[in-house]
Amino acid sequence: MSDYTLYCLAQSGNSYKVALMLELAGAKWTPRFVDMFNGEARSAAYREINVMGEVPVLDDGEVRLSQSGVILDYLAEKLGKFGPDNNEERREILRWILFDNHKFTSFMATYRFMKNFAPTSADPAVLAVFRQRAEAAWKVLDTHLAGRQWVVGNRMTIADLSLCGYVYFPDEIGVDWNDYPNIRDWSQRIKALPGWKHPYDLMPGHPIPKKA
Repeated sequence: MSDYTLYCLAQSGNSYKVALMLELAGAKWTPRFVDMFNGEARSAAYREINVMGEVPVLDDGEVRLSQSGVILDYLAEKLGKFGPDNNEERREILRWILFDNHKFTSFMATYRFMKNFAPTSADPAVLAVFRQRAEAAWKVLDTHLAGRQWVVGNRMTIADLSLCGYVYFPDEIGVDWNDYPNIRDWSQRIKALPGWKHPYDLMPGHPIPKKA
Protein backbone atom coordinates (compact mmCIF):
# COMPACT_ATOMS: atom_id res chain seq x y z
CA MET A 1 0.00 0.00 0.00
CA SER A 2 1.27 3.46 -0.90
CA ASP A 3 2.16 5.95 1.79
CA TYR A 4 1.57 8.94 -0.50
CA THR A 5 -0.77 9.89 -3.32
CA LEU A 6 0.45 12.54 -5.73
CA TYR A 7 -2.07 14.37 -7.94
CA CYS A 8 0.00 15.03 -11.04
CA LEU A 9 0.48 14.72 -14.77
CA ALA A 10 3.48 13.94 -16.92
CA GLN A 11 3.72 17.36 -18.59
CA SER A 12 3.92 19.20 -15.27
CA GLY A 13 7.45 20.02 -14.21
CA ASN A 14 6.13 21.18 -10.85
CA SER A 15 4.62 17.74 -10.32
CA TYR A 16 7.89 16.20 -11.46
CA LYS A 17 9.81 17.92 -8.67
CA VAL A 18 7.78 16.04 -6.08
CA ALA A 19 7.49 12.78 -8.01
CA LEU A 20 11.25 12.65 -8.50
CA MET A 21 11.88 13.30 -4.82
CA LEU A 22 9.53 10.48 -3.84
CA GLU A 23 11.18 8.15 -6.34
CA LEU A 24 14.77 9.00 -5.36
CA ALA A 25 13.91 8.68 -1.67
CA GLY A 26 12.45 5.23 -2.22
CA ALA A 27 9.04 6.25 -0.87
CA LYS A 28 5.90 4.26 -1.61
CA TRP A 29 3.68 6.50 -3.67
CA THR A 30 0.91 6.38 -6.22
CA PRO A 31 0.36 8.93 -9.00
CA ARG A 32 -3.20 10.12 -9.45
CA PHE A 33 -3.52 11.53 -12.96
CA VAL A 34 -5.18 14.94 -13.25
CA ASP A 35 -6.40 15.60 -16.78
CA MET A 36 -5.48 19.27 -16.85
CA PHE A 37 -5.71 19.54 -20.63
CA ASN A 38 -9.32 18.41 -20.67
CA GLY A 39 -10.39 20.68 -17.84
CA GLU A 40 -10.41 18.44 -14.78
CA ALA A 41 -8.57 20.98 -12.64
CA ARG A 42 -11.33 23.52 -13.28
CA SER A 43 -14.03 21.16 -12.08
CA ALA A 44 -15.84 21.66 -8.78
CA ALA A 45 -14.71 18.22 -7.64
CA TYR A 46 -11.04 19.04 -8.13
CA ARG A 47 -11.41 22.49 -6.55
CA GLU A 48 -12.44 20.60 -3.42
CA ILE A 49 -9.04 18.94 -3.56
CA ASN A 50 -7.12 22.12 -4.35
CA VAL A 51 -8.91 25.47 -4.42
CA MET A 52 -6.07 26.81 -6.59
CA GLY A 53 -6.90 24.33 -9.35
CA GLU A 54 -3.30 23.29 -9.78
CA VAL A 55 -0.97 20.32 -9.51
CA PRO A 56 0.84 18.94 -7.65
CA VAL A 57 -1.17 17.98 -4.60
CA LEU A 58 0.21 15.49 -2.08
CA ASP A 59 -1.99 13.35 0.15
CA ASP A 60 -0.31 11.84 3.18
CA GLY A 61 -3.09 10.38 5.29
CA GLU A 62 -4.86 13.31 6.88
CA VAL A 63 -2.30 15.78 5.51
CA ARG A 64 -3.00 17.34 2.12
CA LEU A 65 -0.58 19.87 0.67
CA SER A 66 -0.30 21.90 -2.51
CA GLN A 67 2.53 23.97 -4.05
CA SER A 68 5.69 22.08 -4.91
CA GLY A 69 8.02 24.08 -2.65
CA VAL A 70 5.85 23.41 0.40
CA ILE A 71 5.57 19.73 -0.48
CA LEU A 72 9.32 19.37 -0.97
CA ASP A 73 9.96 20.98 2.41
CA TYR A 74 7.41 18.69 4.06
CA LEU A 75 8.87 15.56 2.47
CA ALA A 76 12.44 16.53 3.37
CA GLU A 77 11.38 16.65 7.00
CA LYS A 78 9.16 13.57 6.81
CA LEU A 79 11.56 11.36 4.88
CA GLY A 80 14.77 12.73 6.38
CA LYS A 81 16.35 13.23 2.96
CA PHE A 82 17.46 16.16 0.80
CA GLY A 83 16.82 18.71 3.56
CA PRO A 84 19.10 21.23 5.30
CA ASP A 85 21.70 20.34 7.90
CA ASN A 86 21.38 23.65 9.73
CA ASN A 87 19.54 26.96 9.70
CA GLU A 88 22.01 28.57 7.33
CA GLU A 89 21.38 25.83 4.76
CA ARG A 90 17.64 26.05 5.37
CA ARG A 91 17.65 29.73 4.45
CA GLU A 92 19.86 29.14 1.40
CA ILE A 93 17.61 26.32 0.18
CA LEU A 94 14.58 28.56 0.67
CA ARG A 95 16.31 31.34 -1.27
CA TRP A 96 16.81 29.11 -4.30
CA ILE A 97 13.32 27.60 -4.13
CA LEU A 98 11.86 31.11 -4.13
CA PHE A 99 14.10 32.09 -7.05
CA ASP A 100 12.98 28.96 -8.87
CA ASN A 101 9.29 29.56 -8.28
CA HIS A 102 9.45 33.26 -9.08
CA LYS A 103 11.84 33.28 -12.04
CA PHE A 104 13.51 30.03 -13.13
CA THR A 105 10.50 27.73 -13.37
CA SER A 106 8.04 30.58 -13.77
CA PHE A 107 9.41 31.97 -17.03
CA MET A 108 10.62 28.66 -18.47
CA ALA A 109 7.36 26.80 -17.80
CA THR A 110 5.20 29.59 -19.19
CA TYR A 111 7.36 29.87 -22.30
CA ARG A 112 7.19 26.09 -22.86
CA PHE A 113 3.43 26.04 -22.36
CA MET A 114 2.80 28.83 -24.83
CA LYS A 115 5.05 27.18 -27.43
CA ASN A 116 3.66 23.67 -27.13
CA PHE A 117 0.32 23.51 -25.37
CA ALA A 118 -1.51 26.82 -25.71
CA PRO A 119 -4.82 26.37 -27.56
CA THR A 120 -4.06 29.25 -29.92
CA SER A 121 -0.83 30.56 -31.34
CA ALA A 122 1.04 32.73 -28.89
CA ASP A 123 1.94 36.31 -29.77
CA PRO A 124 5.59 36.23 -30.96
CA ALA A 125 6.32 39.41 -29.02
CA VAL A 126 5.05 37.83 -25.80
CA LEU A 127 7.06 34.68 -26.47
CA ALA A 128 10.16 36.79 -27.01
CA VAL A 129 9.74 38.48 -23.63
CA PHE A 130 9.34 35.19 -21.79
CA ARG A 131 12.31 33.72 -23.67
CA GLN A 132 14.48 36.66 -22.69
CA ARG A 133 13.50 36.35 -19.04
CA ALA A 134 14.01 32.59 -19.07
CA GLU A 135 17.49 33.06 -20.52
CA ALA A 136 18.32 35.57 -17.79
CA ALA A 137 17.26 33.05 -15.14
CA TRP A 138 19.28 30.28 -16.82
CA LYS A 139 22.36 32.49 -16.70
CA VAL A 140 21.90 33.12 -12.98
CA LEU A 141 21.82 29.41 -12.18
CA ASP A 142 24.61 28.57 -14.62
CA THR A 143 26.83 31.18 -12.98
CA HIS A 144 25.97 29.94 -9.50
CA LEU A 145 26.84 26.34 -10.42
CA ALA A 146 30.33 27.21 -11.67
CA GLY A 147 32.71 25.17 -9.53
CA ARG A 148 29.82 23.52 -7.69
CA GLN A 149 28.30 20.06 -7.86
CA TRP A 150 24.99 21.06 -6.26
CA VAL A 151 23.01 24.22 -5.67
CA VAL A 152 23.41 24.28 -1.87
CA GLY A 153 26.20 22.57 0.06
CA ASN A 154 27.97 19.43 -1.10
CA ARG A 155 24.98 17.18 -1.77
CA MET A 156 21.66 17.25 -3.53
CA THR A 157 18.88 19.04 -1.67
CA ILE A 158 15.33 20.07 -2.38
CA ALA A 159 16.80 23.21 -3.95
CA ASP A 160 18.14 21.03 -6.78
CA LEU A 161 14.88 19.10 -7.01
CA SER A 162 12.91 22.32 -7.30
CA LEU A 163 15.16 23.84 -9.95
CA CYS A 164 15.38 20.72 -12.12
CA GLY A 165 11.63 20.41 -12.66
CA TYR A 166 11.61 21.66 -16.26
CA VAL A 167 15.20 21.13 -17.45
CA TYR A 168 14.48 17.70 -18.94
CA PHE A 169 12.19 19.14 -21.62
CA PRO A 170 14.91 20.82 -23.75
CA ASP A 171 13.30 20.03 -27.11
CA GLU A 172 9.93 21.43 -26.04
CA ILE A 173 11.58 24.54 -24.61
CA GLY A 174 13.98 24.96 -27.49
CA VAL A 175 17.18 25.19 -25.46
CA ASP A 176 20.57 23.57 -25.91
CA TRP A 177 21.99 23.11 -22.44
CA ASN A 178 25.46 22.99 -23.97
CA ASP A 179 25.09 26.77 -24.04
CA TYR A 180 24.80 26.60 -20.25
CA PRO A 181 27.47 23.99 -19.44
CA ASN A 182 27.12 24.16 -15.66
CA ILE A 183 23.38 23.51 -15.87
CA ARG A 184 24.09 20.74 -18.39
CA ASP A 185 26.55 19.00 -16.08
CA TRP A 186 24.38 19.49 -12.99
CA SER A 187 21.33 18.03 -14.73
CA GLN A 188 23.41 15.04 -15.80
CA ARG A 189 24.50 14.46 -12.19
CA ILE A 190 20.86 14.33 -11.15
CA LYS A 191 20.07 12.07 -14.09
CA ALA A 192 22.81 9.65 -12.98
CA LEU A 193 21.26 9.15 -9.54
CA PRO A 194 19.78 5.68 -8.91
CA GLY A 195 16.04 5.82 -9.48
CA TRP A 196 16.01 8.82 -11.82
CA LYS A 197 13.29 8.77 -14.45
CA HIS A 198 12.18 11.26 -17.07
CA PRO A 199 8.86 12.95 -16.22
CA TYR A 200 7.16 11.22 -19.15
CA ASP A 201 8.21 7.85 -17.71
CA LEU A 202 7.53 8.69 -14.08
CA MET A 203 3.98 10.09 -14.22
CA PRO A 204 0.84 9.32 -16.23
CA GLY A 205 -0.56 11.47 -19.01
CA HIS A 206 1.92 11.20 -21.88
CA PRO A 207 0.99 11.48 -24.64
CA ILE A 208 -1.75 13.98 -23.83
CA PRO A 209 -5.09 12.17 -23.75
CA LYS A 210 -7.50 13.12 -26.52
CA LYS A 211 -10.78 14.73 -25.56
CA ALA A 212 -13.56 12.28 -24.85
